[in-house]
Amino acid sequence: MASSSSFTLSQALLARGTSHHGFTQSSEHHRLALSTLSLPSFSGLKSTSSSTLRTTTSRRRLSTSQASRPIRAAAVETLETSTDASLVEKSVNTIRFLAVDAVEKANSGHPGLPMGCAPMGHILYDEVMRYNPKNPYWFNRDRFVLSAGHGCMLQYALLHLAGYDSVQEDDLKNFRQWGSKTPGHPENFETPGIEVTTGPLGQGMANAVGLALAEKHLAARYNKPDKEIVDHYTYVILGDGCQMEGIANEASSLAGHWGLGKLIAFYDDNHISIDGDTEIAFTENVDKRFEGLGWHVIWVKNGNTGYDDIRAAIKEAKAVTDKPTLIRVTTTIGFGSPNKANSYSVHGSALGAKEVDATRKNLGWPYEPFHVPEDIKKHWSRHVAEGAALEAEWNAKFAEYEKKYPEEAAEFKSISSGPLPAGWEKALPTYTPESPAEATRNLSQTCLNALAKTLPGLLGGSADLASSNMTLLKMFGDFQKDTPEERNVRFGVREHGMGAICNGIALHSPGLIPYCATFFVFTDYMRAAIRISALCEAGVIYVMTHDSIGLGEDGPTHQPIEHLASFRAMPNILMLRPADGNETAGAYKVAVANRKRPSILALSRQKLPHLAGTSIDGVEKGAYIISENSSGNKPDVILIGTGSELEIAAKAAEELRKGGKAVRVVSFVSWELFDEQSDAYKESVLPAAVSARVSIEAGSTFGWEKIVGSKGKAIGIDRFGASAPAGKIYKEFGITAEAVIAAAKEVC
Repeated sequence: MASSSSFTLSQALLARGTSHHGFTQSSEHHRLALSTLSLPSFSGLKSTSSSTLRTTTSRRRLSTSQASRPIRAAAVETLETSTDASLVEKSVNTIRFLAVDAVEKANSGHPGLPMGCAPMGHILYDEVMRYNPKNPYWFNRDRFVLSAGHGCMLQYALLHLAGYDSVQEDDLKNFRQWGSKTPGHPENFETPGIEVTTGPLGQGMANAVGLALAEKHLAARYNKPDKEIVDHYTYVILGDGCQMEGIANEASSLAGHWGLGKLIAFYDDNHISIDGDTEIAFTENVDKRFEGLGWHVIWVKNGNTGYDDIRAAIKEAKAVTDKPTLIRVTTTIGFGSPNKANSYSVHGSALGAKEVDATRKNLGWPYEPFHVPEDIKKHWSRHVAEGAALEAEWNAKFAEYEKKYPEEAAEFKSISSGPLPAGWEKALPTYTPESPAEATRNLSQTCLNALAKTLPGLLGGSADLASSNMTLLKMFGDFQKDTPEERNVRFGVREHGMGAICNGIALHSPGLIPYCATFFVFTDYMRAAIRISALCEAGVIYVMTHDSIGLGEDGPTHQPIEHLASFRAMPNILMLRPADGNETAGAYKVAVANRKRPSILALSRQKLPHLAGTSIDGVEKGAYIISENSSGNKPDVILIGTGSELEIAAKAAEELRKGGKAVRVVSFVSWELFDEQSDAYKESVLPAAVSARVSIEAGSTFGWEKIVGSKGKAIGIDRFGASAPAGKIYKEFGITAEAVIAAAKEVC
């Protein structure tokens, strides 16, 4: 029996996950004996010949005559596998019909992929993967990502059969319905057992790369010759659509470069997309492309009934440890449907009652909708005991590790279970008005390097702009194929892939804190990944420099205008624009503390002074007063600034006060944080009775009426920028203290 301390780690992970999902379960599995552990044997399996791949010059698929005729169930001979062939076939068809029935009942969904990928899914979840259904958050579980998220009924069926409490029969019957645990695409925040949120094609592939990176990194840091506590695989299924999306190639390029040997991707090569056969738009040789990216490539010619070939491919993939593996599995979309298989009509809509009946007859399936035969239930039920035994075995190993390596164990627990080290925020620097002026991008680097010493899970990098974004951790080297323990990640010019990889890192372990960086304007290349960060509650820190026209001569292609407004409109994300050193430190304090909400830090290229009145604590309120000469919460006018324009507001206030005005200056670092404050606090900063308000920000004025009111003035830029020195641009666009003074005199 493992020690109580080791159980605490697994229980902490479970509690952390279930506290969000409202998911409860018995702890009975902790008492199951290790003797119940039973894993499938791969002895005697055939190995797919890799020489076949090298002679392939075009994409292979089932012949036209084979694809066009009705596809019927076939008996399959297995080679010394642990499961009877007929039971495997029955299990595969159970998966297929759970998907068919759920989509049919909802009259919405994608039955084709689950019907074609059911053999892959069965072999992975029933024979290969290591997991505990009663603790979906056990650290050393294998991870599975369905990048082709539209086929999510495949995964829901597998979770249901494997014994996950999150997907009961009623959940399958409520597929795509309000309040169900089976939404239309996989959502990690909704369904325990789902690792990442997928749907936008290709992003899941990049998430999987992030998960595999995290495994390799943590294994390099914490495994010992006598104790391996990090040892799991990442599996992903992706389709033709994922392969077409550029993000999948970005991430796959990095996976090959990094040599992520425990990443195994199954390419569902069914040659059908929504518009029809992929011959109309996608004819490249995917095998050769992935070989060029540094992957090991295997081709399973018959993914419909070639169970032994799939098993052999997995065995071969695991034997290749220095590079990731792509297993191209040629399948028939909608396998078993007599009239819709191998066509786009089965991709994204229910089969229809007549075709469901025909499919049941074709595959010899006599059962009612959603029925799981008793022998299939019994067969799959063993995963509860086996999963508990796997976790107990790992807990015992970790208990021994903890005794022998207490310091490493404590650090590992912080990363794997999530509590931040006590007092971590004390590492953040503070500044006074006498401190030398500095660009907030440089102040950001100071914060990152200070935090890296106290936050063991902090790692990240830039999209080929580290020396400009100022994101290097100076005490660490680069994460590379042969140095995976290091914490500087070189993403290259791959913004979209970078963001989605960081989502995978963040969702691997609660104490991993990934950050990534580029110029703020290039969030346009990665907005889809940032949106998924917000949706799936991945606390990625986005370090975005060159945040305004202040970058100067590079001109309008590089000068963000609408970006602040667009991210303020995005749910569950913090848009932070600090003005100086104290506010930059405050922004990092907020970003690190928010582990289920991503943060974007918009940072300046140009030097800025450290202002009197700014503070780390003030940032946590979103908006706060940095100076005023009024009393009774009745200023004549309130001047509001963000980032580099807070200095302008402060200068304007000084001049207005000389003229006898009572002026309050407010730093508005984060709209989202301010919205979360009490009404009393909001009133203390922006009293309703004071309608004379002026805001200044070197970006779009869109949305500022919410802050300044209908009688206030918003100074900003509602056109594209220009190429010139920063000072000249600010003057020409009217982002000046003089403009603020003039506006203030108009409103008060």
